[in-house]
Amino acid sequence: MLGDITQKGYEKKRSKLIGAYFPQVPGMDPSTGQERRTPVTPSSSSRYNRRRSSGSRDERYRSDVHTEAVQAALAKHKERKMAVPMPSKRRSLVVQTSMDAYTPPDTSSGSEGEGQGDGDEEEEEGGEGEEEENGGGGGGTSSSREGSISMEHWISRAIHGTSSTTTTSSTASSSSSSTRSGGSGAAGGRLADILTQHVHISAHHHLRHHHHHRHHKTENHSAPPDVTGYTNNTANTTATDGIQVERAPGAGTATQRQPPKYGNAELMETGDGVPVSSRVSAKIQQLVNTLKRPKRPPLREFFVDDFEELLEVQQPDPNQPKAEGAQMVAMRGEQLGVVTNWPPSLEAALQRWGTISPKAPCLTAMDTNGKPLYVLTYGKLWSRSVKVAYNLLHKLGTKQEPLVKPGDRVALVFPNNDPAAFMTAFYGCLLAEVVPVPIEVPLTRKDAGSQQIGFLLGSCGVTVALTSDACHKGLPKSPTGEIQQFKGWPKVLWIVTESKHLSKPPRDWFPHIKDANQDNAYIEYKTCKDGSVLGVTVMRVAMLAHCQALTQSCSYTEAETIVNVLDFKKDVGLWHAVLTCVMNMMHVISIPYALMKVNPLSWIQKVCQYKAKVACVKSRDMHWALVAHRDQRDINLTSMRMLLVADGSNPWSISSCDAFLNVFQTKGLRPEVICPCASSPEALTVAIRRPVEEGSTPPGRGVLSMQGLSHGVIRVDSEEKLSVLTLQDVGAVMPGAVMCVVKPEGVPQLCRTDEIGELCVSTVATGTSYYGLAGMTKNTFEVFPVSNNGATISEFPFSRTSLLGFIGPAGLIFVAGKMDGLMVVGGRRHNADDIVATALAVEPMKFVYRGRIAVFSITVLHDERIVVVAEQRPDSTEEDSFQWMSRVLQAIDGIHQVGVYCLALVPSNTLPKTPLGGIHLSETKQLFLEGALHPCNVLMCPHTCVTNLPKPRQKQPEIGPASVMVGNLVSGKRIAQASGRDLGQIEDNDQARKFLFLAEVLQWRAQTTPDHVLYTLLNSRGTIASSLTCVQLHKRAEKIAAMLAERGHLQDGDHVALVYPPGIDLIVAFYGCLYAGCVPITVRPPHPQNIATTLPTVKMIVEVSRSVCVMTTQLISKLLKSKEASATVDVRTWPPVLDTDDLPKKKPPLLYKPSNPDTLAYLDFSVSTTGMLAGVKMSHTATSAFCRSIKLQCELYPSREVAICLDPYCGLGFVLWCLCSVYSGHQSILIPPSELEVNPALWLSAVSQYKVRDTFCSYSVMELCTKGLGLQTDSLKSRGLDLSRVRTCVVVAEERPRIALTQSFSKLFKDLGLHPRAVSTSFGCRVNLAICLQGTSGPDPTTVYVDMRALRHDRVRLVERGSPHSLPLMESGKILPGVRIIIANPETKGPMGESHLGEIWVHSGHNASGYFTVYGDEVLQSDHFNSRLSFGDTQTIWARTGYLGFLRRTELTDASGERHDALYVVGALEEAMELRGMRYHPIDIETSVIRTHKSITECAVFTWTNLLVVVVELDGSEQEALDLVPLVTNVVLEEHYLIVGVVVVVDIGVIPINSRGEKQRMHLRDGFLADQLDPIYVAYNM
Repeated sequence: MLGDITQKGYEKKRSKLIGAYFPQVPGMDPSTGQERRTPVTPSSSSRYNRRRSSGSRDERYRSDVHTEAVQAALAKHKERKMAVPMPSKRRSLVVQTSMDAYTPPDTSSGSEGEGQGDGDEEEEEGGEGEEEENGGGGGGTSSSREGSISMEHWISRAIHGTSSTTTTSSTASSSSSSTRSGGSGAAGGRLADILTQHVHISAHHHLRHHHHHRHHKTENHSAPPDVTGYTNNTANTTATDGIQVERAPGAGTATQRQPPKYGNAELMETGDGVPVSSRVSAKIQQLVNTLKRPKRPPLREFFVDDFEELLEVQQPDPNQPKAEGAQMVAMRGEQLGVVTNWPPSLEAALQRWGTISPKAPCLTAMDTNGKPLYVLTYGKLWSRSVKVAYNLLHKLGTKQEPLVKPGDRVALVFPNNDPAAFMTAFYGCLLAEVVPVPIEVPLTRKDAGSQQIGFLLGSCGVTVALTSDACHKGLPKSPTGEIQQFKGWPKVLWIVTESKHLSKPPRDWFPHIKDANQDNAYIEYKTCKDGSVLGVTVMRVAMLAHCQALTQSCSYTEAETIVNVLDFKKDVGLWHAVLTCVMNMMHVISIPYALMKVNPLSWIQKVCQYKAKVACVKSRDMHWALVAHRDQRDINLTSMRMLLVADGSNPWSISSCDAFLNVFQTKGLRPEVICPCASSPEALTVAIRRPVEEGSTPPGRGVLSMQGLSHGVIRVDSEEKLSVLTLQDVGAVMPGAVMCVVKPEGVPQLCRTDEIGELCVSTVATGTSYYGLAGMTKNTFEVFPVSNNGATISEFPFSRTSLLGFIGPAGLIFVAGKMDGLMVVGGRRHNADDIVATALAVEPMKFVYRGRIAVFSITVLHDERIVVVAEQRPDSTEEDSFQWMSRVLQAIDGIHQVGVYCLALVPSNTLPKTPLGGIHLSETKQLFLEGALHPCNVLMCPHTCVTNLPKPRQKQPEIGPASVMVGNLVSGKRIAQASGRDLGQIEDNDQARKFLFLAEVLQWRAQTTPDHVLYTLLNSRGTIASSLTCVQLHKRAEKIAAMLAERGHLQDGDHVALVYPPGIDLIVAFYGCLYAGCVPITVRPPHPQNIATTLPTVKMIVEVSRSVCVMTTQLISKLLKSKEASATVDVRTWPPVLDTDDLPKKKPPLLYKPSNPDTLAYLDFSVSTTGMLAGVKMSHTATSAFCRSIKLQCELYPSREVAICLDPYCGLGFVLWCLCSVYSGHQSILIPPSELEVNPALWLSAVSQYKVRDTFCSYSVMELCTKGLGLQTDSLKSRGLDLSRVRTCVVVAEERPRIALTQSFSKLFKDLGLHPRAVSTSFGCRVNLAICLQGTSGPDPTTVYVDMRALRHDRVRLVERGSPHSLPLMESGKILPGVRIIIANPETKGPMGESHLGEIWVHSGHNASGYFTVYGDEVLQSDHFNSRLSFGDTQTIWARTGYLGFLRRTELTDASGERHDALYVVGALEEAMELRGMRYHPIDIETSVIRTHKSITECAVFTWTNLLVVVVELDGSEQEALDLVPLVTNVVLEEHYLIVGVVVVVDIGVIPINSRGEKQRMHLRDGFLADQLDPIYVAYNM
C-alpha cells in the first residue's frame, strides 16, 4: 500500500534483516540475533521450531516464514507514519465495548463455538474454537507462566476500555518475555511490542504502556508514532487530532444536532468557503498526502483515446520471470499390486466380513462427552444394510410401480454425529444398486447454498431421501407436521432408516452381489467458486480401485484401528473411514465435530486409548490440540504409524504440521508419521505421503518465491526474501496412476519442469463425470494433454484435479493452490488461500474472530480486484480494527506485491456458513456485491489497486476559431445557431404593446376590465383563499405606494425588499413599488422552523441589494426581530420594516412614471447551484419584452386560465406568478408549493377542476407528486381527477432536463389522461431568465442519446438508445420568440459547428442588463452580458449563459415551416468537474450512484483538492451505511473511469436543495469540510 517492500537488504541474512528493527536486548549476540542461552538446533529444523508470539495468532495459519515475513514487512512501514485517515463513524454505529465483552479468557476452546451448526469447516475458515488470548503452546522452551494471564491485568483492561490491543505488551509483563526458542522468537515478541505502540493513542495508554516495559531495560522506546494527524510533531498529538471516532460533546460540533449552517454569510466569505480548522479538511489533506507518495509504476494498460476508449491489451513486463525448464514428462505411479484376497467389490467385502467375523467392530461412535455411544459390528452393518436394501427395492411404491429401481439416485441426509446410520444407509444403497447422493442436513429453509443443493438433487432426479430418526424429527416442519419444502428442492419422500421403522426381508431374499462394474456407485457433491453445486459421479470399479490404491499407499492391514475426525459424508473422510476401512475390516473410531468443540484433545485421547495406528485429521484439528495440550499429562502417541492430514496441500498446513510435531515429539510422535495428502472431488486422492520406516529420506520442502509463483513459475528461494511460500510435498503419484501438469488455461499443454500448472491424473480411480453436464464433463474428465509438437501424450484420458502445483525432485508432488482460489490481477496469479494466510499472520492482537477470513475477487473495470472479508472479535475497538486493516494491507502488498481493493470487517458470526460451519465463499461474495453484507468497517484502496485507468486527457493546443469555422464549412457542417420567431414580424392585436411599462398596463386593465379576475390563490384544501381583479390590484397597489411615500419617505429608484410568502400580498406589494417608483426585490421569507439556516440568506439579499426598507406581513416582521432571529443575525441592523397588513386609507398624490424605459424595473436575486448569490438587473424594456415573448409562445389571452405551482421569488417562476397575468390578462391560479406538503394532490386536482390547459411547476413539485401520489392514481381517478385537457405542463428549470423524473411523472399519470407529449421543460439562467419554453404550437420535445465518454472530451456523439455509456438528453423546450442562440467555444470564443458541445450564448430583448452585485466573487467577468464572437459575426453582442449544450437540426418542422432546431442543455460550466483532464457533470455520476443500491435516495458529488467526494443519503438502517462504500466506488469506476476519494453516508435531507429543487453542491462541500453534516459514516478511499 505504501511503498514497495522489495528494495534493499534482501542479500543480508534474514536474522540481520529482521534484527535491525528491534531494540538490542542484553544477552543477544548482535551478529546473529540468536539468544546465547538457547541451544541452536540444526539449521534445517531451527526454522521450524515453534514458538508462540504471545498467544496472539491462529496457529493453524501461521508458518514462521509467513509470520516473520509479515512482521518484517510491517516493521519496514514502522518508521513511515501510517498517514491513512481513519474513517469517521457516527456514535450509534460504533459497537459499544461493555464490561461484559471482557470475559476472562477461557481455555476451553468451545467458549464461542456454540450455535454454529455442527461440522468441520472449509479451508477458508480459520480454527473454530477460541484459543486463550495470552499464551499458547509455544516452542520447546516457552515458560509455563506465559499462559497464565494475570487477573489484575484483565480487570485493568476492562476498566480502561482498551481491548485486546494491550495483550501483546502485557504478555511481556506477565512472563518477563520468557526465552523463546531461537532468536527470532524474542525478536518477534519485541516486534509485536513495537507494533502495538501504533495502536495506543490517548495519553493514559502511554503511561500504562511504558509500565509494561519496565522489564526490558531498554530505554529507547520512542513516543508511539502518530497515527492521527499529518503533523510531524508526535509529542503533542492528542486524540482529537484526527482519529476521534465518536463525536465527543463540544469537540467541533455540539451534540445537540444543530441544523447544518449552509447558507451563512461567514462561510461565503472565506474565499473558498473552507474553514481551516475542520477535522475533515485535515483528513482529506492527510489522504492527499498519502496518495501523493510514489506508487508502483502503473501497468502499461491504457485506454486508447478515441471514442471507444478501449483498454489496451496488457504488455507483459519484459523482466518478469519466465519458465526455462525442459518440457515435463508424465509421472507414473507404482503398479497397483493385486493381492489375492482383495475382494471383487466392496459389497462382497462387507458380505464376507459380516458372515466370517460378525463380532468384529467396524465403527465406534463417540458422544459429546467422549464416551462410546455404540459400537457397530460387521455383522450388524451387514444385516442392517441388507434390510435397507430390501426396503428400498420392495417397500416403496407398489409392486408394479416400485418407487426406486436399481440405478436411481437417492439422497442421504445424515447429521455429523451419526456415522453408523450413514454407513448403514450407504451400504444399503450399494447393495440395492441405487446411487447414494450424500448431502448436508438442511437446518433452515434458506441455508446458504441449500438452494443449489436442491438444484443438484433435482438434476439427479432424486425423489427419495434417507435420514435418521433424530434428524427427521429436527427438520423444519409446517403446521400440519409435514416436512417443509426446502427452497429450490424437488419434492422428496423422507425415509427413516432405523431398523425399527423397516420391514424385515424374507428369509429367501438376498441382495444380488456382483463384481465391481461400470455402474455409478455414488455421487459426491462439490461446490464451485460461483456457488453452483455439481455432482461428481464415481463408478463402482473406480470406487474399488481407489480403495485398493489407498490400501497400498497407506499399507492398511486387517483389523487396524483408525481414528477419524473428518466429515465421513464426502472426501477423505468418506474414502478412508467408510469405504477403505470396510475393504480391510478395520475399526473406525469416529469423533463428531461437536465433541471436538468441547474437547479439542479428544482425538489424541482416543488414539492413546485405542492404541490406534492411523488418524485422519485436518490442520485445524492439530491446531486445536496444540492449544489445549497442556491440560493433558499422559499422552502417548507411539502407537501411531500414520497421521493423515487431509488438507495437507493448503499453504497453512505446513505450519500446523511443524508445530504439532514440535510439541508432540516428546510424547512419542515420530516425524515420519505425518502424511499430508492432496485430493479433489473430481480426481479423488491425488497424492498421499507414505508412512515410511525411520531413517529414510526426509520429506521435501519447497521455499518458493511468491513473485515467481504469481507469474506461474517456480523459483526456489534462498529463504532470505520476505515474500516466499514454503510448501511441503504431498508424496508421490498414487499406485496405478499417471500424472502430468498442464497449463491452467486454454489447450491442455504440458508445462515445463519449472512451471506451475494444473495437476492431471489418468487412472481408473477418479470420478467419471459431472452428473448430467456433458460439456463440463468433457473439459474436466476427458482431457488429452498435448506436448509442444501438438501430439497427445497418451491414448487414455486424464482428469483435471483443479489443484495447481508441480512435480518436484524425486517425483514428489507439491500443491501450490486451487483453481477455485485463483485470482488473476493485472496478469499475475494470486491464490486466495495464500492471502488468507498472510492476513492471519498479522494479528498481534488476536483480532480475527476464530480465523474467519474470506478472500475472493470481483471484476471492476476490466480486471479482477481482491476483496478480503474478516469477522472481527466482539471486543475489538474501532482503533484496533483500523490498525489491523492498515497493517493487513501493508503485509499483503509487501509479501504478494498486490493491492487489496477492499478490506471489510463484519461482526463475529455473521458471514454465511457452509453446513459444516466454514465460510460460504460464493454467498459472501454475492452479499458483498448486493450490498447486503453489513460490514462494521471498510477500507477501500482503489487508488493503490486500479492502475488501468484511461490516460489523463492531454488538452490539444486549441485550433484557432477561424480554422474551426473553415473546417466546418469544408465538412458541410452548419455553424450552430438558432432563433425563435422574430418579434417584429408577428402581427397580433396585442393592446399591451402600446405601453412601455407594466404599471401602465395595469392601470389600463383596471379602467377597461375592472372586474376581470387576474389571480386566484388556492389553499391546501383546494378552495379559493383569495382572488384579485384588475381594479382590486390597482387600488391596493396605490395604497402601498402611498404608504411607501408616507412612512418610508422613499425616493425614486430606492430598493425595497419584499419578504412575503407565496401569495397575493407579494403581487400587490410589487406593483405598489412600481407605482411609487421604487425597485422591488422579492425575497423568500425565513422558515420559522429553520431560522438558523434560512434567515442569513434573507439578511444577505437585503444587504447586497442595498434595500432601504423591507416590506412584509405582520407575522414575518415579528419573526425578523424575534429572539430566535437574534441568535442568527444582528437584528438591529435591519432597515425599516413595514408591515402591509393594515394599509392607509388614502391614495398617493400621483403615480410615478419612469422617464426612460431602460431604467431598472426590478432586481432578481437567486442563489445559483454553485452557491453563488447573484442579482441581475431587469429593465422596464426587458420586462415587457419578456412578458410579450411568453404571451406569444404560450398563446395567452384574457380568456385563458393557467395553473402555477412554483416559487415566486426569482427567474421565470417570479415572472409567471407576478407579471404575465397583468401583461396578457389571463387568469393565474396560484398554488403555493409548500401547500403540497400537506396535500400532494392539490396541484393536479386544481388543474383538473379548473380545466386548465397550461400549467407550470418545478422539479420539486413534480417529484413530490411522483413520490406522494404514486400509489393513489386509482383513488384519484375514482374521484374524477382528469388531466386530459392539459396541453402543456412545463417544468421551470435552470439545468439539464431531468428526463427520468419527467418520464416517470408522465407514465404515472397517463392513466389520469395526461398526454405524454404535454410534459416538457423550460431553460433559463441568470443572464436570461427564460431562453426556451415549450409553447402551444411547435413540434413535441425530442430526446437524443449521446455517448457519455465522448461528452467528457467535449464532443457530442449520437448513439442508439440502450447502447453502453449512452446518456439520454431531452430538448429544453422551444426557443422563445425574439431569442437568438449560438454555441461558442468557452475558451476561444469562436463559433462551434452543429452537434458540438460548447457554451450557449444568447441574444434577446429580454436579456438582463447586468449583475447588480455578485456576492462572494467580485472578479466575475464583465463579459457575461456583453461578449462578442472572436470570429465570424463579431458585431452582435451576446450574453454568456455559463451552460454547456449543443444544437441539432431535427427532421421536424416548426410553426413557420422551417426545420426545427433543438437545443440540448448538458450542464453548468461552473458545476462541471475537471478530473483527469476530462469534463464530468456531477449529475451523471450521481445518476450512476443512485442506481447502485435501493437504499440510496439522493446523491451529490463535488471535488476537493482533486479528490472526488460522493455524498449519499441513506434510506435504511445505519447498519447498511458501509455496504454502500464498495458499491459506490465500483459503479463510479466502471461507468466513469474515476476513483472516488471520499464516500460520505448521511441521513435523508442532508443534501441541500434550493427552491428550484437543484442540489446546492458547494454548500454541501462547505458543510462537509466544516464538519456540519453529522455523517453516519465517512470512508476515505486509499
